[in-house]
Amino acid sequence: MLLPNRLPGMELLGIAPNWLLIWVVAWSVKRNAWQGAFAGIILGFLQDAMTYSEPTHALPLGLVGLITGGIQKSRFIEEDFISIALIVFVMAVFSEAVFASQLALSGGRNVTFIWAYFQRVALASAILSSLWAPVVYYPLNRWWQKLKLAEQN
Repeated sequence: MLLPNRLPGMELLGIAPNWLLIWVVAWSVKRNAWQGAFAGIILGFLQDAMTYSEPTHALPLGLVGLITGGIQKSRFIEEDFISIALIVFVMAVFSEAVFASQLALSGGRNVTFIWAYFQRVALASAILSSLWAPVVYYPLNRWWQKLKLAEQN
C-alpha cells in the first residue's frame, strides 16, 4: 500500500526508489535462483495489479530474482552493504532495460523516445535504489535470520 507514496526528498528527477526490486534482491541473495525468480514474479504480478499491467513487471523482477539467486549460488558475492548496493544498482538498470524492451517490442510507440526515457529512468532508479538498499536489506536480513533460528528451535 505504501509503494506509490513518495516521501519528500526521496525522488530524483521525479523517480522514486524501486522498493520491490530492493526486496527481491534482498530475498534472492540468501536463496537459490528459482526461489528468487518465484518471489520476483509474484511481486511483479502484485505491482501489475496496483498499476497498469502492460508491459508486465513480473518478467523484469523474475529475471532479477533468478540472476541474483544465481549469483548467490555461485558465491561470487559477500553479503555486505556495498555488495548489496552494487547488485541493486546493476539489477535496477537491468530491470529497466527489460521493461523498456517490452515497451519497444509491443509496437505502436516511438522507440527513440522509449530509449531516451529509459536512460533517465534507469539511472535515477538505480542510484536511489542502491542508496536505499542497505537500509532495507539490514533489518530484513536480521528478521529473516531470527525467523530461521526460531524455526530450528
